[in-house]
Amino acid sequence: MKLNRNILFIGISSLALILVLVIQVTWMFKTAKVKEELFNEKANMILSKTADALGSDKETCLKMERCCVIENLGDCKLDLEQNEVEKIDAILQKFMNSYNFHLEYTFSVIQPKTQESNWQKNKTNSNVFTTSIDEIASKSGIKLKLIFPDKKQYILAEMGPLFATSVLLVLVVLILFWRTSWSLVREKKISEHLTDFLNNMAHEFKTPLTNIGLAGKMIAKESGIKNEDKITHYTEIILQENEKLRLQVEQVLGMAALERGEIPLVKTTLDFHQVLLDATRCISVQLENANGELQMDLAATKFTVLGDKTHLSNAICNLIDNAIKYAKENPFLSIRTSNIENGLIIEIADKGIGIDKSFQKRIFEKFYRVPTGDLHNVKGFGLGLAYVKKIIELHGGTIDVSSEIGYGALFIIRLPLKND
Repeated sequence: MKLNRNILFIGISSLALILVLVIQVTWMFKTAKVKEELFNEKANMILSKTADALGSDKETCLKMERCCVIENLGDCKLDLEQNEVEKIDAILQKFMNSYNFHLEYTFSVIQPKTQESNWQKNKTNSNVFTTSIDEIASKSGIKLKLIFPDKKQYILAEMGPLFATSVLLVLVVLILFWRTSWSLVREKKISEHLTDFLNNMAHEFKTPLTNIGLAGKMIAKESGIKNEDKITHYTEIILQENEKLRLQVEQVLGMAALERGEIPLVKTTLDFHQVLLDATRCISVQLENANGELQMDLAATKFTVLGDKTHLSNAICNLIDNAIKYAKENPFLSIRTSNIENGLIIEIADKGIGIDKSFQKRIFEKFYRVPTGDLHNVKGFGLGLAYVKKIIELHGGTIDVSSEIGYGALFIIRLPLKND
């Protein structure tokens, strides 16, 4: 229920931030529209003042009228003398500077009646501005047309930094919020895993301690009876359970120490086939008690690696132990080796209950344990595979898993060979 409330809070907060972003973008578009209106107002004022200035120049007006009316040209500028064109351009430039307009432009002197369709088309173009030249407009309808090809780019350039900064800041806040929320959810999951781990650890420690206590009581009870077989049996129970406790404590402390880098690896030249044989010898009793079967195919021709024998042996033992624990009935275990270029491949397969694909990416996480459904006799801390992955990576190798529910699991380890 608490997690649902957290998700609801995150969802509402995210929605609020997205709405802020939408409002910000909408505001920027409205700002762009205001700037365009201001641009249009200034452009029309420039054009109007230029037209007034041209209207007071009788000689230029007569020349423009002759071009448009007598010669029936669409653009009088094409037939005007260069000095007349430069005069119009100078007037435009003068008023452009007075309004602080610094962008490319072109102009034409047109008679709409001769170019009606084109003029109507340009009239709807937001980059085109026209005005009548009063001195001759009443006679011929001549208009001055001013075109700004880069109008949109000019407006965007003016408001670009403000727009980009505003949107960027909102996006940064949104991303940071999501990142923080994700971290909190992740921390909550880790806390839940840690609680499960502590519960499992208490249970795992309780069982051997109970067995040790019972065996001790039986020894004390029968200390007056000279039954060496029973005494030996109870002593073996105590020693076995004590060894389980020691291994469990070492697993917990060893994993923490490895992550902090407090346990340096003592790397020596190793015959990895021998490491595998030693590891299988260690679990032979478990395999025998479970009526299991072991197949070994050590086909690699190169199997010398540089590594820490103790940690690599423990990693292999962890994988073999898992294969036995998660067996359906009689465990079947297969260990194969082969070579790739400058590398050794170790494949450890079983025919156990398998691992669902949705869990396969998480099995190497610390404290994570795959749900086993109706299989309740499997105990552990959720540290074994995390430890295996850490050890393999510290030796420059990789480990992957391939599995299907009901068909067992295949763990593939790749280790670099020792260079000669």
